[in-house]
Amino acid sequence: MKSRDITECIQQLELKLLHHDWTENPESIDQLLSAYFEEIDTNGIAHSRNDVIQWLLHKDKTIRWFLVNFRIKLLTHDCVLAIYTASKHHDPAYIRNESIRSSIWQYQDQQWKMTFHQASRKS
Repeated sequence: MKSRDITECIQQLELKLLHHDWTENPESIDQLLSAYFEEIDTNGIAHSRNDVIQWLLHKDKTIRWFLVNFRIKLLTHDCVLAIYTASKHHDPAYIRNESIRSSIWQYQDQQWKMTFHQASRKS
């Protein structure tokens, strides 16, 4: 797979995690999060895979996310680092929040799975 194709694929997977309604089929989260997934939030707090799954199941479905300056770096033949700015938009007040994000994705079992994610406040 070419770097541009991988970039587009990973960007779509990031958006799917944020926009998809996981309550219909929570087990499908396993297709995107690896078994040993971890996250560090904008406050520097580490979260387990289960913590993040609970967030995905209970997130505000009205929030729309936009990913800006999305790029990847190839770490190994089956592992990439995604880096981007995430903008969170609320309606109707249009409150904009931005953070710098990085995710590590690994190709496992014929699909890309996120193994790590970190968000940092944008100053």
